[in-house]
Amino acid sequence: MARARMLLVEDDASLAELLVWHFSRENFDVQHTIDGEEALLLARETPPDIVLLDWMVEGISGIEVCRRLRRAAETQNVPIIMLTARGEEEDRVRGLETGADDYVTKPFSPRELVARVGAVLRRVRPALAGEALSYSDLEMDTVGHKVRRGGEVIPLGPTEFRLLKHFLEHPGHVFSRERLLDSVWGHDSDIESRTVDVHIRRLRKAINEGGRPDIIRTVRSAGYALDAGH
Repeated sequence: MARARMLLVEDDASLAELLVWHFSRENFDVQHTIDGEEALLLARETPPDIVLLDWMVEGISGIEVCRRLRRAAETQNVPIIMLTARGEEEDRVRGLETGADDYVTKPFSPRELVARVGAVLRRVRPALAGEALSYSDLEMDTVGHKVRRGGEVIPLGPTEFRLLKHFLEHPGHVFSRERLLDSVWGHDSDIESRTVDVHIRRLRKAINEGGRPDIIRTVRSAGYALDAGH
């Protein structure tokens, strides 16, 4: 299973600790904040795969955080699950109309929440729910470490494999060189950002062999995206 990034916005310290523990066990990379403003900054810097958002948090309200996440281009498609003690129908409707994908009323079972998160991700990000990734005529077996395009095996080096895997997990998303360095090479990498260009060229050469259409889009002054429609 691909490691999903979760942004947890919850100001109840004991509940947050419990949720971080449960989701870390389920192979989630959990980033936690108690503040609505900081949540928006974190989401803008590194868009998560899913957001768990308490209605009542410090700074701006969770409902306003949800509204702003939906308005921002980089987070408009990120699934959001609202967590709240407000169980009235009017509040649930308001949360869903603001843009939440699901609504969980406190108190709740952490196991049930894990199941709900999994259900939402399977619906909106199927790549995070299994071991096979695909886009257009590209297929990747993450366990067997094999890539095929149009049914033909494509030999890739380990770095190009990781780079393609990242793109396949986020089709259509534009990533800057810095974001790719952070996600593919890691936080502590001392590799220069221009090195990304070298590996992009190698990846393109491998997957476009035989005159196949180029499905990696270069966005001037922004970065790269896996995009078959460009």
